[in-house]
Amino acid sequence: MKILRLLPGLLPFAALAQPSAPQATPDPTIQRWVSEVSTKNLEADVRKMVSYGTRHTLSDTKSKTRGIGAARQYVFDEFKKYSKAGGGRMLVEMDTFLMKPDGKRVDKLTPMANVLATIPGTDPSDKRVLIMSGHLDSRVTDVMNRTADAPGANDDASGVAAVMEVARVLAGQKFPCTIKLVAVQGEEQGLLGSGHLALRAKREGWNVVAMLNNDIVGNSHGYDPEITDTLHLRVFSEGVPATETPEQARIRRQLSSENDAPSRQLARYAQTAARQYVNEGGYSVLVEYRPDRFLRGGDHTPFNQQGYAAVRFTETNENFNHQHQDLRTENGLVYGDKPEFVDYRYLRHTAQVNLATLASLALAPAAPLKVEVLTAKLTNRTELRWQAPQGGPTPSGYVVLVRETSAPQWQQRFPVSGTTADLGISKDNYIFGVASIDAQGHESAPVLPVVGR
Repeated sequence: MKILRLLPGLLPFAALAQPSAPQATPDPTIQRWVSEVSTKNLEADVRKMVSYGTRHTLSDTKSKTRGIGAARQYVFDEFKKYSKAGGGRMLVEMDTFLMKPDGKRVDKLTPMANVLATIPGTDPSDKRVLIMSGHLDSRVTDVMNRTADAPGANDDASGVAAVMEVARVLAGQKFPCTIKLVAVQGEEQGLLGSGHLALRAKREGWNVVAMLNNDIVGNSHGYDPEITDTLHLRVFSEGVPATETPEQARIRRQLSSENDAPSRQLARYAQTAARQYVNEGGYSVLVEYRPDRFLRGGDHTPFNQQGYAAVRFTETNENFNHQHQDLRTENGLVYGDKPEFVDYRYLRHTAQVNLATLASLALAPAAPLKVEVLTAKLTNRTELRWQAPQGGPTPSGYVVLVRETSAPQWQQRFPVSGTTADLGISKDNYIFGVASIDAQGHESAPVLPVVGR
């Protein structure tokens, strides 16, 4: 068993001195891709989607200039252009389905479609799937009003534009696992498109290890109170998995691991990717310990409900004058989700965070399996063991991550060459995670150990 010496600043049975775990050197290739994200392209895509008047789910599907059908076709055609420019590797589809009247927000038989671009993995043994989404539909005050102009510039043309720009940059790149970039329909009518996609993923056996939902991600100026914040993006994630079994609940209570579910680890991973690749002017991602904003939900929710790690990105301070509003001016205040209220430089950072997160995960080995902390011996040491991932790139080693039980972020890292570790610190006082790593420093999301004997 590998016995690890304490790093400087790590005191046995005491507090960890360092505020954050040191990170690997950023990959210059990922950094180059991040730099290629274009503010100009993002704005052009948002304004083009707004030009269709309304993108309400129940709006016109036949017109080429107005309605959800025209908007879907625009995204589809742009995906096709990116694929051609990238050598044709990226596969583009219109994933169509029918929604029957539900007595709620669908009042007639409605043809719907998610626009999906897939960058297939190059390693047949790597079954991992990574997903990034934004929702294409828009609305005004009355969620059933399908005829009024509903620009939906920030909610959620901003999210779709981010998906499109990441697709443009990555279309010709090669990753061992599969990346899917999707504009879903029907979010405002009840998460219909994402629900369809999550069910399809489960039915077809996709090994979804990360789903990044982008919704309301392009505005840096909030109202009530008025706050401008160009330097932060929130990421929401569930603490207790929606599909937790009674046995998993027992283990969670035993370990008090409410803050370490796969979705929460994915949120931390995105925060780290932002720190590595999108840190201009002090920009950072804020990890929120909630599945979403108060009493609200988004397109990551159906994926959580199917047992997948999924998170939601959204701006720090929403402006509700420009969200779900009829176009009007009252008492000097302009209402409505117009493109002039989007901060496109801020939106660029959002797209960059998504790209850095996807690329970092896709280039890394899969996470280790069956991670355990051994408890057979009565000792204050921490003995860990795990198994190598099955399929995909072979790890060159592993990293044991450590933090105090009260700390929100990992504080120390221990490189390990094998699949065991013996740390001279108490398992009672710290939380541990194990991640796979390759020779270039690409690192998987960490896995929390369960009790082994």
